[in-house]
Amino acid sequence: MRRVYLDHSATTPVCPEVAEEMYKYITGNYGNPTSVHYYGRQVRNAVEEAREKVAASIGANAKEIVFTSGGTESDNMAVHGIVYTNKNKGNHIITSAVEHHAVLNMVQALEKEGFDITVLPVDQYGMVNPEDVRNAITGNTILVSIMHANNEIGTIQPVEEISKITREHGIPFHIDAVQSFGKIPVNVDDLGADLLTISGHKVYAPKGIGALYVRKGTRWKQTLFHGGAQERLRRAGTENVPGIIAMGKACELAVADLQEESDHLRKLRDAVIEKVLNKIEHVRLTGHPAERIPGHASFCFEFIEGESMLLSLDMKGIAASSGSACTSGSLEPSHVLLATGIPHEVAHGSIRTSFGKDNTLDDVEYFVETMQSIVERLRSMSPIDQDFDSTCASCKEGKSCHA
Repeated sequence: MRRVYLDHSATTPVCPEVAEEMYKYITGNYGNPTSVHYYGRQVRNAVEEAREKVAASIGANAKEIVFTSGGTESDNMAVHGIVYTNKNKGNHIITSAVEHHAVLNMVQALEKEGFDITVLPVDQYGMVNPEDVRNAITGNTILVSIMHANNEIGTIQPVEEISKITREHGIPFHIDAVQSFGKIPVNVDDLGADLLTISGHKVYAPKGIGALYVRKGTRWKQTLFHGGAQERLRRAGTENVPGIIAMGKACELAVADLQEESDHLRKLRDAVIEKVLNKIEHVRLTGHPAERIPGHASFCFEFIEGESMLLSLDMKGIAASSGSACTSGSLEPSHVLLATGIPHEVAHGSIRTSFGKDNTLDDVEYFVETMQSIVERLRSMSPIDQDFDSTCASCKEGKSCHA
């Protein structure tokens, strides 16, 4: 069976160059980087070289990089560290309705501890209005956290404009760049980030390694882990040396190949959007039509459900994902799609395709041809009235204007 992997926003394969570098520190170079002997010093030097590579990839200083276990930990550390270091100044946090759960669940937990949370709305494309950020700021605001690009719909947020506003008010600004890094330029000074999150397994490094950038001079202290003095007292626990080495190499490659990679992914993205919208009826492109990351295309197919489409795609060898939370005990659709105003019943029919460096235009053709047949089959069995138009006011009132 032909296999086509279209789920790179979930995770990427480890590229051979990264795996080769990593393997050296799984076998021969096994010292603990905190040890003072030869084996420890050898590994410590390699860890610091990797830190330099990660820092260079985002325009930072190596001393501003903290290695973590991934994007979730980095987001948690960023938010928790800022608010607890600065809680004597205020208790107000601003974020958006389309953030990753690593941020949303953290601020919800902080709300239970007495912090005041503002969750900003987004427009139909999932984009935050910078003026909403400005209007939400109070004298008690101590953090603004807005992602760079959305993981479900691909929309790129106007973080540069938002950072100008936070700078005017002297408020720390955290950017989750997990989905944007490696696809579009991510430079901490250009974006205006005080804290920034990236994750290794989105850029062809292994799972279980990430990094948090903390700008020099930012009032931030690690408040989640208690233990040893690793990472200059910023993250306790023995370092994941193979993961760190792998991430350093992956970041180095990501920057070196950025233009070529982005051009390739953009062609695939534009091709799949054009073909799906032209060949399949009753489909919505979700996210911004232009301001979206390369390689990312997400849709809602009306009258059918995402999990059924995913299972059908998998039977044809295609790996994709859905915005629906079709996990055990929950059939709630994506919070991101609902925040953009997509009706509950339509949001259930979401499919996300996210391409990688090894995908081709033939993969696009295979996906679209396969989706055509899947959609036709599933709609023929659907109990939903397919004359219903969820954008039509008359249909919503029960009038059969499309019959």
